Amino acid sequence: MKIAVLGAGMVGGSIALDLASSFEVTSFDLNEKNLQLLKKRNSSVEINQADLKQYSRYEEWLSPFGIVVIAVPGFMGFDALKAVIRCAKNVVDISFYPEDALQLDALAKEKNVTAITDMGVAPGMSNLILGHYHEHMKVNNFECYVGGLPKIRKKPFEYKAPFSPIDVIEEYTRPARLKENGQIITRPALSDREYIDFDDIGTLEAFNTDGLRTLLFTMPGIPNMKEKTLRYPVHVEFIIALKQAGFFDEKEIDFAGTKISPLRFSSKILFRDWKLEDEEEEFTIMRVVIEGEKDGSPKRIEYNLLDRYDAKSKTTSMSRTTGYACTAAVQLIARNIFTEKGLFPPELVGSHKQCFYFMMDYLKERGVIWELSAGS
Repeated sequence: MKIAVLGAGMVGGSIALDLASSFEVTSFDLNEKNLQLLKKRNSSVEINQADLKQYSRYEEWLSPFGIVVIAVPGFMGFDALKAVIRCAKNVVDISFYPEDALQLDALAKEKNVTAITDMGVAPGMSNLILGHYHEHMKVNNFECYVGGLPKIRKKPFEYKAPFSPIDVIEEYTRPARLKENGQIITRPALSDREYIDFDDIGTLEAFNTDGLRTLLFTMPGIPNMKEKTLRYPVHVEFIIALKQAGFFDEKEIDFAGTKISPLRFSSKILFRDWKLEDEEEEFTIMRVVIEGEKDGSPKRIEYNLLDRYDAKSKTTSMSRTTGYACTAAVQLIARNIFTEKGLFPPELVGSHKQCFYFMMDYLKERGVIWELSAGS
């Protein structure tokens, strides 16, 4: 089977490399450097330099492929997904965009397409885990804490972005939706800060971000749900200062006769400070908590993930944890394990027992290990 991967960045490149061991893979990207680096790592991966914002050309580009993977920046993600579905291609998407992907369900059914969206680490694996346990117990509370951080802390931000800085800033500015006592409420991003201790890492700071996404609508019976991002303490103070000073505003301002967006300017500057250097060590830390009842008794499920940079394969943790979750979902479609037609966020995939255990085993084979707490 031939598979197209749209986007050859850090995560998209890892997806292409993993899939290349099983399929004929072609990677599409506008960035020639990214494509050449990918080709250097595995010559069997075909490359195609293309402006992926030219959605009208998708039918021409994608006609030979059986499955498409979307790994583009968030601002392109929804339009790219719509274009792929219109081409009647099965698709797995990891892009983080503000639009509601569920509105494309009817189009996917019309085109007889299987579309799995938000299939990364969070959103992604957190949803998959909740979807699995939601089938076996009454869930009253869901919590997700997640962060990707550099091993070496460097002031002032003590942070490196494993993906596009503009997508990180989107997390810091988009209002966070959560659920309390059965009601969907909105709080500012970066709010409700708290400190949490993690084995082998230490104390991290958690704050609200808009990561629940489809869970707010696919799991209406769960009264309490929240997702928080994790960073080293102090990081958020600098982000709040930049935010309040207007550095993340989208509206263009006049600077010496030139119109410029503060957000795009800030992204350009922060990209230099936040860019992971080649072979720089980083890690992904994550905790998923599910609480409720089973057979009339209280039940608590806790999964923890601590995944580190793989020096042997020179693959970042965020690429591994996000990318391999995506490639596991591709395998679900390719092997006809998941065959339903329509649009499916990960929680609906995880409700199928075989899909849940296949994906957990697939990740474990690649060294991405989710630890289920004793007694859960």
